[in-house]
Amino acid sequence: MSAAAPQAAQPSALRRTAPQLSAHRGDVERHRENTLAAVRSAIEAGADIVEIDVRVTRDGRVVLLHDPTLDRLWGLDRRASELDWADIAALGDGENQIPLLADALALVAGTPSTLLIDMDDPECAAPTVAAVREAAHGASVAWCGNLEAMKIVRSLDADASVWLPWNRRDLPPRELIASLRPDVVNSEYPVLSRALVDAAHAAGARVACWTVDDEDAIRWVLAVGADAVTTNRLSMLRRIAAEGPASWDQAPRPARLASDELAAAAAVAHELARWANAFTRSADLGRVRTKANAADHVTAVDLAVEQHVRQIIAERLPGHTVVGEEMGGLAQPGVPCWYVDPVDGTSNLANGVPWTAFSLALAIDREPLVAVVGDVWRGQVFAAVAGLGAEVDGHRLELQPPPETTDATLAGKIVSTELQGHSSWPGMETFLDRLRERFCTVRIMGSGALALMGPAAGRGVGTVIERFSPIDHLAAALIVREAGGVLLDDDGDETVWPEYGGVLAARREHASELYALWAIARRSAREVPHVV
Repeated sequence: MSAAAPQAAQPSALRRTAPQLSAHRGDVERHRENTLAAVRSAIEAGADIVEIDVRVTRDGRVVLLHDPTLDRLWGLDRRASELDWADIAALGDGENQIPLLADALALVAGTPSTLLIDMDDPECAAPTVAAVREAAHGASVAWCGNLEAMKIVRSLDADASVWLPWNRRDLPPRELIASLRPDVVNSEYPVLSRALVDAAHAAGARVACWTVDDEDAIRWVLAVGADAVTTNRLSMLRRIAAEGPASWDQAPRPARLASDELAAAAAVAHELARWANAFTRSADLGRVRTKANAADHVTAVDLAVEQHVRQIIAERLPGHTVVGEEMGGLAQPGVPCWYVDPVDGTSNLANGVPWTAFSLALAIDREPLVAVVGDVWRGQVFAAVAGLGAEVDGHRLELQPPPETTDATLAGKIVSTELQGHSSWPGMETFLDRLRERFCTVRIMGSGALALMGPAAGRGVGTVIERFSPIDHLAAALIVREAGGVLLDDDGDETVWPEYGGVLAARREHASELYALWAIARRSAREVPHVV
């Protein structure tokens, strides 16, 4: 889009004095979604736009329905395309029914509101265009949804008001803008940016974003310059819009990804982890060099893996940044940032010890979203998405509570830690002594990612890392949290990203005892008298 935008255009010229209010599936605060009652209520509440979803029945009738099946709202586990209109019309009663698109068009006709027809199935496009031609009766109509569906709408109606779906952080290409000729660029709000708004305005289009239900997020998208906002909370959107720009400007940028973007990020992370596992096992180490000291190694594998990660992320996830172990980088506020350690355990790799990992985590600000840890020499990929759980090689990874008869002490268990560089960390000797007194065995294996992830993977009951780094440890920390483990910072507070110091990961039943020993060890280091 930036290539197509004339440099002399004034982006602000197309911004409405007041943003348009778009009711997602009608007024769902008061009525069931995609019903005539919801459409009517949204119009009466002053919605400029009423967004509805459409499906096509077996006998070719266009109905208001979001899901492919009728199960969630109507209790019938059948697809709309498998049923005739008469079957669907029999469900519900009064205005609490699945309506025809023609009935929704009749409600909108003669009002200031626009009916925004959303579809995720390109096969619905042609029948829906035909239904609108037959029954619009002066109703204002716009179109959004699947890109292929929008292309079909444009091919069938040269004058249609088409909304371009755009859920990426880069700008739409000139060729797409020229062929689709959208009136609106429609983005899921996490990818919205001033650059996108300015480019859309300069190209003669407005900007809409969906589906924004959080108060701060609404203020933020309005401050950025969105011309229309789709929400499930119409009354709140109306109130905030009426407050004006003075109340919008201080809202923080939402720390999240668009749904398509999150799915793409998780897929890319999995692909990179599998690739890194295979490449690291087979690649030539090249000349092994050192960085800070003779124990701080770097190989050709480290550099090649990180370079590949950066290249793939730049190609597949434009607008994302990378901070890496070997090539550095800088996280930017509000921008998705990947933290990568291409070979966690390079000293092991350089010395022929088969215990290394690939660590990759995506975060916005200090909120981790996606993580993978590749266990190189076992060929496993551990992964997590915030709020969605953890897995290993596609199988759910979830820590189960121990049987009631199980000894919940550290006796007979294994705990891991790691050196600080190539030296013991302050208090480490005391920590080892306290574990020894409890007949608990310690392992120091040389990979912080694998060590920290150990409790989630069933490899020991806990791990202490004295100095947390998002490059080395964030991916493992998110996996532990999503698997049901406990992560504690220096102060004993649960966190996936400590603000300072180290981190402890453990099975829940062992976290308190292990943290107590760690705290004793750190306190002992502070109490050691200074020797002149």
